[in-house]
Amino acid sequence: MANPLQFIREARAELGKVVWPSRKDTIRVTIAVIVLSLAVAMFLGAVDYGLTKLFEWVVNNR
Repeated sequence: MANPLQFIREARAELGKVVWPSRKDTIRVTIAVIVLSLAVAMFLGAVDYGLTKLFEWVVNNR
């Protein structure tokens, strides 16, 4: 990395080759990520709740 200006020129050239997603694709993927995140959060919350109740039952029935 001897020449920072050369690096910047090459980086800009590479960014010009990037195929950016359309607005529609970006919105679709963002919604999918949000829905999947909520589904995982609900699943993990249910597992946590179930394990907590199981642990409480085991401790109270010793």
